[in-house]
Amino acid sequence: MKVALLTGGGDCPGLNPVIRGAVQTLTNAGHECVGLLEGWKGARDGDAIPLTPKVTDGIIDKGGTILFSSRTNLFKDAATEAKNVPILLESFKRLGIDALIAIGGDDTLGVARKLHDKYQLKTVGCPKTIDNDLCATDYTFGFDTSVNICMEAIDRCRTTAESHRRILVVETMGRHAGWIAAFAGIAGGADYILVPEENEHIEDVLTKMYATLNQRRADGKMWGIVVVSEGITLPDSVLKEVPPSVIRQTDEVDSFGHKQLGGIGEVIAELIKIKTGISTRAVVLGHMQRGGPPSAFDRVLGTRFGIHAARLVLNGDWGKMVALRGLDIVTVSLEEATGVNRALDMKFMDEAREFFK
Repeated sequence: MKVALLTGGGDCPGLNPVIRGAVQTLTNAGHECVGLLEGWKGARDGDAIPLTPKVTDGIIDKGGTILFSSRTNLFKDAATEAKNVPILLESFKRLGIDALIAIGGDDTLGVARKLHDKYQLKTVGCPKTIDNDLCATDYTFGFDTSVNICMEAIDRCRTTAESHRRILVVETMGRHAGWIAAFAGIAGGADYILVPEENEHIEDVLTKMYATLNQRRADGKMWGIVVVSEGITLPDSVLKEVPPSVIRQTDEVDSFGHKQLGGIGEVIAELIKIKTGISTRAVVLGHMQRGGPPSAFDRVLGTRFGIHAARLVLNGDWGKMVALRGLDIVTVSLEEATGVNRALDMKFMDEAREFFK
């Protein structure tokens, strides 16, 4: 067989170990591999490069993806599907591609699922997202590295917060789920953590946060760290309390309908300053969380995912995704994997609240 691999959506540490594991396994079994460049864009256009163990042997420590990425949605609407899918299928035929390993998050795997279900394309999936919000797997590669990057940033913020006797609000990624904020906040000893799972009663959460920060100050702790996930949403009744210049909101969306997030940290910092009178600044970690070499955990998990995704191909087990359950790599359907986003398990926040009193 000739097997294609692609990486779609936001990049993250661990993608290259996946590619390396899959290519090695498929080559060992006597098959040929190609990489499709820039995700579904390259799949549609037939933009491919050969992948061999010689090419992939030295990439396990590299961040990002040697196949590049994009947010191209072949199923944005009926017209987009009617125009682009036939081109993709023709590109696969021209290149002699027999099967595809799609490495990505909910959006990328959603496209893979539709291509399998509607067009009988032989696809398997591999879960990727720093947000750790994919169903059916305990962890996604990239998450561990991202949490460690955030933790190190919090450690650095702590020294300057203490020096200036102020509060620093650290904004992490996490569109739908607060996994990064919660884990990084706990590991970094944050004084408070705000996650999207508490959006429904965010005003009560904010009130408790102000009280906690004031009490810490009264007890003699003259500095503090608040970690906030970018997916926090605030009602108009709260937003009207801050100057309009602080609020950065846009209606612009990508091809999957996602708004560009970011800036909530500055709003929270302004609210803290208004409500407590304590000097407060915001730090937005942004794409730093995606960059750099993967952690040991993500190198191992990515490699294992790549090997087992290749084994799905070898077994002809199409329409499936590899997942981590405990210490085992298991197989789940793409339907199960892309059903709904996996929210943060709130037991972690329950434990974190021991330090919010």
